[in-house]
Amino acid sequence: MMSGIRAQQKEKTRRQIIDAALGQLSAERSFSSLSLREVAKEAGLAPTSFYRHFSDMDELGLTLVDEAGLTLRQLMRQARQRIEKGGSVVKISVVTFMEFLENNGNIFRLLLRERSGTSAAFRAAVSREIRYFTLELCDYLQHANKLNAEVAYLQANAAVVIVFSAGADALDVDKKERDDLAQRTILQLRILARGALAMSSKA
Repeated sequence: MMSGIRAQQKEKTRRQIIDAALGQLSAERSFSSLSLREVAKEAGLAPTSFYRHFSDMDELGLTLVDEAGLTLRQLMRQARQRIEKGGSVVKISVVTFMEFLENNGNIFRLLLRERSGTSAAFRAAVSREIRYFTLELCDYLQHANKLNAEVAYLQANAAVVIVFSAGADALDVDKKERDDLAQRTILQLRILARGALAMSSKA
């Protein structure tokens, strides 16, 4: 019984460290500018306690990237559940993504920054998460729209580029600008979807 309680407490403390690191990220602060001491203090821990959960800041950073990727994939599943209840696939997907940015801006900032950051390990981890996200979208498009595999992948890849670009622009703007961006993104994705259907029918 004690070991179960200890495992729960360990997981709770690990979560505190992750949340403390995410909470300190902002438009002005990147992960690479955070120190272990700062993160530990924000989590309410002694710096030495940090090492019981992560070997160093790099391991924490890679964990954050994994979590960001998982959050994005969960977001897509959430959008699919909304789509099943009826409505425009593209509109619901973009609205769900914009809601995610409002509530999880720091997670998205981490992905954007580390995608072109100085750490090769971080760049590889972000690329892997984006690839998973793209492949899951590709699979969905292939089955939902009866596209051939190549066209579905091209559409998924282009859609991710468009959405990530819109997300980067939407992070630090007011609601009106974000709504305008969402509308533009919806139109771009609809044009892309029509092109994919036309290509697939000719293939």
